[in-house]
Amino acid sequence: MTVIYVDTLFLLNAIVDYLLLLAAARLAGEPLCRWRFALGAALGGLYAVVIFLPGLSFLAHPLCRLASAVLMLVISYGKSRRLLRQGMLFVALTCAFGGGVVAIGLLGGTGLTLGHGVFYSALDLKVVLLSAAVCYGVLTLVFQRLARHSGGELVNARLKLADRSVSFTALVDTGNTLTDPVSGRPVMVAEGERAGPLFPREHRPGPGDLTDPAAALTRLGTGAWRGRFRLLPYRSVGVDRGLLLAVRVDGLELDGQGRGPALVALSPSPVSDGGGYQALIGLME
Repeated sequence: MTVIYVDTLFLLNAIVDYLLLLAAARLAGEPLCRWRFALGAALGGLYAVVIFLPGLSFLAHPLCRLASAVLMLVISYGKSRRLLRQGMLFVALTCAFGGGVVAIGLLGGTGLTLGHGVFYSALDLKVVLLSAAVCYGVLTLVFQRLARHSGGELVNARLKLADRSVSFTALVDTGNTLTDPVSGRPVMVAEGERAGPLFPREHRPGPGDLTDPAAALTRLGTGAWRGRFRLLPYRSVGVDRGLLLAVRVDGLELDGQGRGPALVALSPSPVSDGGGYQALIGLME
């Protein structure tokens, strides 16, 4: 007869669920709300325990399992506008993660078991958690490389203008074909509000300037800033002909690598549904 220790069962599944929730959010570019992930993971660990308690085995029914998973996702990603997509990514990672941990257990003879859809091992918890950490690292690297080749990589971006700079997260988006008409280089589209620290107060675009770029160009492009601002035409879904206020910055860095001067279009609205990134840029050579 298999002896199951409740503390080991809860801790193992809670940690595994936390790693999966964290990995799914990182890969999707969602904000990392770690306390929400911890609550969701605690629910997953608690569910893993109660289905083994006397009289509660009915909770292992697929419908109950689905309800538990949905509740965990709502707790963890409730603020995301892409909850369904996030949930599908979480399920895909769970399948890959589970297969990897079981494979490591079989190869190492650690006796890792999968009962009622939850992980358990009667052996040293450190061995099991080490296997889980290895799988987490491998899966994260694999998915990040796939994202890099598909043009969905998240990078750390830094803009420099005179003696000012601002940093944020940018998504390398192959669908962003906006280019500088002069140089032909990709144009970064950044949230105008987030780029505010680049400018002195008298030349800082406000919300009204971002929604009326033509008037903003007249107001802001004066004195030493003449020629720094410009209007950039664009087309997108629902917008046949539009204009964005753009600024030429002295330097652009992506993951610490200098890309030289660049043209940055200032968006009047967020560029990410979930807030995981604050700028878009096409593939750069």
